[in-house]
Amino acid sequence: MRLRTGLLLGVLSAAALFTITQTRLWQTGRGAVAPLDLIAGGPAIAPVGRIWIDTDAACGAVSRTDPDDCFAIVWLVARGADVVGISTSFGNASGEMVATTVADLARAMAQDGMAVPPVFVGHQSPLLETSSVSPGAAALRDALHDGPLTVLALGPLSTIASALNGQPGLQANVTRLVAVMGHRAGHLFHPSEGRGSGALLGHGPFFRDLNVAVDPDAVRAVLAMDLPVTLIPYDAATDIMITATDLDLLAAQSPVMARVSLTARDWLAYWTADIGLRGFYPFDWVAAAYLGHPALFNCAETGAVMAREWAFWALPRAGLQVGAAPDDAGEAGAMVLYCPQTADALHDLLVPPL
Repeated sequence: MRLRTGLLLGVLSAAALFTITQTRLWQTGRGAVAPLDLIAGGPAIAPVGRIWIDTDAACGAVSRTDPDDCFAIVWLVARGADVVGISTSFGNASGEMVATTVADLARAMAQDGMAVPPVFVGHQSPLLETSSVSPGAAALRDALHDGPLTVLALGPLSTIASALNGQPGLQANVTRLVAVMGHRAGHLFHPSEGRGSGALLGHGPFFRDLNVAVDPDAVRAVLAMDLPVTLIPYDAATDIMITATDLDLLAAQSPVMARVSLTARDWLAYWTADIGLRGFYPFDWVAAAYLGHPALFNCAETGAVMAREWAFWALPRAGLQVGAAPDDAGEAGAMVLYCPQTADALHDLLVPPL
């Protein structure tokens, strides 16, 4: 009897697994949703002006840490963007490791002759676990007191929410918040997005919308502030791939870019060996490019709402879903610009060919 029961359960499990893996959702990570009304190259946004960067950079701190935050920072500073300050966060690595990584990067940029903005340690844990205002949040407040500021959030929104909570005058000085987060309903994150040959049975929900997942309360707080927000999601980077050839080209630009490119080699090896793609997607770097070249992005004016989602269809967690208005349960939501597509020219802007 036990043998028959075990065999039956095995057959049913195999059948269920086969059914799941044959669905479009599992294979591509995409549920069926109505398309958004994207505007090519727009809508237009106010000039960027002064910039503040909040980052969870971990570039090469340990094996398999993505380098795109460091590429974003070096790229903006090298191009002469008016970056008035950088605050560190957590997510890609611990807050302590991120602070060390960004401090080392700042020293390398200074040695390379760049005009390096000051770096401040921001929140190293979620908003509700933090009892005081971090140096990074305090410095961001000071910068907003000095005038309008575009905030580029490459990590969770903990430091930004802390700086702006209860500060309507400072909130009014946020020209725009550009954040790397948000997705359509039914999107199961995976690096291959149905393209690569690696990983379990071609797909599966293995990644998270990390910047939301590590501190959803900070996202809720910021959405309630009614700031001008642009979301640069996972999708925006999937048309751009950084390959070994690209890393060679980047390394030839400057000593500091060579340093960052070297830290990217393990990350590239992970994507090629385990994911089955010839390169990696530069998520945060794409968001940095939006600041200077918003016309290279196709965007929609739409609603974004915090919603309960399910990991592996069993474990509840908070997610930032785009394309819906706040629901009757009172979940935090706001109108945003959602920019999931980029122009072909963006790759060569990031990695100029010889």
